Amino acid sequence: MRVHVDPELCQGTGLCVAVAPEEFELAEHGPARPLNPDVDEDRRRAVEEAVQVCPVGALRLSPRR
Repeated sequence: MRVHVDPELCQGTGLCVAVAPEEFELAEHGPARPLNPDVDEDRRRAVEEAVQVCPVGALRLSPRR
């Protein structure tokens, strides 16, 4: 799977970083970004939780291509 951050929707609340600090970081003056957009199975649970807690729906998962 891959995780995507919509920079137009992201408000930089940092909830994704709080839930999965090993998966996301906040830019100084911009949206969150995944540290590694390719999500391995062992990291999937943390990324899915971050997707769920995003208050504006800026995170999504898609199949790896």
